[in-house]
Amino acid sequence: MMKKFICSVVGIVLSSGFAMADDVKIGILMGFTGPIESLAPDIAAGGELAISEVSDSGMLLGGHSVVAVRGDSTCVDAAAATAAAERLVTSDGVAAINGANCSGVTTAVLNNVVLPNGIVMISPSATTPALSTAEDNGLFFRTAPSDARQGQVMANILGSRGITSVAVTYTNNDYGKGLADSFQSAYSGAGGEITTSVSHEDGKADYSAEVATLASAGGEVLVVIGYLDQGGKGVIQASLDNGAFEAFMLPDGMVGESLTDAFGTDINGSFGTRPGTDSPGATMLSDLAGSSFKASGPYAGESYDASALILLAMQSAGSTNSADFKSHVEKVANAPGEKIYPGELAKALKILADGGEIDYVGASAVELIGPGESSGSYFEVEVKKGTFEKVANH
Repeated sequence: MMKKFICSVVGIVLSSGFAMADDVKIGILMGFTGPIESLAPDIAAGGELAISEVSDSGMLLGGHSVVAVRGDSTCVDAAAATAAAERLVTSDGVAAINGANCSGVTTAVLNNVVLPNGIVMISPSATTPALSTAEDNGLFFRTAPSDARQGQVMANILGSRGITSVAVTYTNNDYGKGLADSFQSAYSGAGGEITTSVSHEDGKADYSAEVATLASAGGEVLVVIGYLDQGGKGVIQASLDNGAFEAFMLPDGMVGESLTDAFGTDINGSFGTRPGTDSPGATMLSDLAGSSFKASGPYAGESYDASALILLAMQSAGSTNSADFKSHVEKVANAPGEKIYPGELAKALKILADGGEIDYVGASAVELIGPGESSGSYFEVEVKKGTFEKVANH
């Protein structure tokens, strides 16, 4: 009974953001409002589950509890994201940040908050290739793969489906431009035809003009590189209304239940990509989460892994100071060492406390390469009977 009481108190502390003096605080900086607001709750919950697991173990650095503190990055407003991150660091006193979600605001937070304050940040979902070469002083990592990889996977899928010409629209920001460039280079290099490439802005009431330009150029499929709750959704709506396109290719920012809730069987046959793996860790995270959130959703596993890596690196370094533990993130993420999966964080903390080594596999089969980013695996998904279904691994 006492154990259950303690766990419930920890849960209240985590959900309320209340922290005691000796708590270790981790920022959860996600796009709770904006164009991916339907995805953010599950992504945040993934990160907070790892935090709760470590806190409940009582094994972090001799018994510290851990508290998650949320901030809203909005996904697209760099000033708002910077202000939220600054509050997390200077007012809330977080030791590290899990976030942000989207590429442009992540870059802004890196430059304006992470570097000046010397604090570790691990993004579960910022994918622009530009972050691979950004100056970060060894403080920035990501558990999501770069869109340099996703662009190639998209081109491969189109080739395997025998699609030889596409029109492209992309959201006019770092994510959209980066993925569009990567995809177009890969697809054209493989002999595919890009009939036209048109940017779109998020938040507009009508996308008929953009769709008219895309339709006039033709293409077997419209590739929609955008966000499922704003511009990308609007482009699909206008396409269906005008009979311009019937099938859409949908990369990660477009894959989620809110899109199929909106269009259902009208977009049957549309297909796309999202990071993911059928590794044992993915199943273990789903079992661990139960019905509390959709652990199989986009980037929820990557977020669990981001929080876990932060806390395990702290344990490995024996410190919550970013200057001390930043060099331990890749150390705990990669071989050698005992493989660690979701639900095994207490075991990992003990191994590290005893001087052993771990190889954190996590929910997304983590392997950090290059400048601290994930090598990455992708699911190919397709809309069948009005819902997204996995159809292949890449």
